Amino acid sequence: MTTPPVLSATDVSVVIDGTAILDSVSLDIACGEVLALVGPNGAGKSTMLGVLSGDHKPTAGSVQLEGKPLGSFSHLELARRRSVLTQENQVSFAFTAAEVVEMGRSPWVKTPQLAEDDEAIAAALAAADVAHLVSRQYGSLSGGEKARVSLARVLAQRTGVVFLDEPTAALDLRHQEEVMRCAADLAASGRAVVVVVHDLSLAAAYSDRVALISHGVLDAVGTPAEVFTAERIERVYGLAVEIVERNGRPVVLPVR
Repeated sequence: MTTPPVLSATDVSVVIDGTAILDSVSLDIACGEVLALVGPNGAGKSTMLGVLSGDHKPTAGSVQLEGKPLGSFSHLELARRRSVLTQENQVSFAFTAAEVVEMGRSPWVKTPQLAEDDEAIAAALAAADVAHLVSRQYGSLSGGEKARVSLARVLAQRTGVVFLDEPTAALDLRHQEEVMRCAADLAASGRAVVVVVHDLSLAAAYSDRVALISHGVLDAVGTPAEVFTAERIERVYGLAVEIVERNGRPVVLPVR
């Protein structure tokens, strides 16, 4: 990494009910890059994203944001620096899609950035392809529509660091590509983006670096081409694969 990290995790471990979910994981994330967290089910990816975002306190180790301990920031200070898309897209009350997206602007109340609300919301609705859903009740939306509205909320928040936990899980092929392209655009604008992705080829197509987690341990970190080798993927996932190159990026094909 050539630019200084905006976010650094050092020897992070998480133990839950006596089970090590993460074991001494260290990662740096820089502005201007998409870092994809990949690995098998239960590997610890979402837990790692939660630790990096400050939503999950590590059992051991430390995380620094902008050179300061993550725990030293208030909830509001964190909300102005990082935004988080979780896997659970639930809303307790009968809000419209527009109201859910507007929630992303709440950290900026009583700040000069409040003047950006209308433009930020409109841009987020367009980027997530949900402008046509604004009058719909959030609870009436499909799983994929809820996921995209929730993404628009995160985009409207306009933070320097963006965390996306499986943002493509409920989406069709077109919207999977659009969401990952959106993540790449955020990085190109100078943000740091951390995204949990299961589709290895999708991760390879849009990420600058990949962190492969297996059984709570950081197995490898580097460019997609460096991390996604057939030998490594077969060892970690227990599945034989073939790696082909398209446009300079690896595509992972299961051997059937």
